[in-house]
Amino acid sequence: MHDELTKIDIEKMKEELEERRLMIPRLREEVKRARELGDLSENDEYRSAKKEFNRNSSRMIYLQNMIDTAIIISTDSKADEVGLFDEVTVCYPPNENDTETVRIVTTLRNDVFSNNISKESPFGKALLGRKVGETVSVKTENGSYEVTVTEIKKGEDDPDLPIGRY
Repeated sequence: MHDELTKIDIEKMKEELEERRLMIPRLREEVKRARELGDLSENDEYRSAKKEFNRNSSRMIYLQNMIDTAIIISTDSKADEVGLFDEVTVCYPPNENDTETVRIVTTLRNDVFSNNISKESPFGKALLGRKVGETVSVKTENGSYEVTVTEIKKGEDDPDLPIGRY
C-alpha cells in the first residue's frame, strides 16, 4: 500500500532520516562502550544501548520505505469544499451547540490530541469534499453518527506541523 503524502511530508521525512543517519556513530559507540562493561546477560546498559540503536535503525528503514513508496498528492481543493489542511467546524445534531473544530491532515501528521485528523480516518474521509451545511454520516466499527459542516477555514500545508514519531 502506498501512502498519499505531500511534498512537505516527504521533505520532513528526509530531514528526520538525515538526523538519524548522523546519530549512528554515537549510538554504535554507546553499544560498544556498554558491551565492554562486562557480562552481557546482566548488563542493562548494553541492552538499553542496543535497543536504542535498533530503534533508530528501524525508524530509518520505515522512513526510507515511506519516501520510496509515497504517492505525492496536491493540497488544492475547491474554495467551498473541505480539503486537506482545512480547519473544519462541525456540530453534532440535534444539539447545534455541540461543536468541534478539526484540521484534516495526512496520515503522517495525524494527532487527535491537537485535533489534527487523518484524511484516512472515518471522520476525515466523511468530511473531505463536503460543503458548509452538509450533514454526513461517519461510519465507525461501532456504528455511525452524523455531523454537520458549519464552517470551513481554508488552510495550507504547514511545514511547522510535525510528522508523527515514535
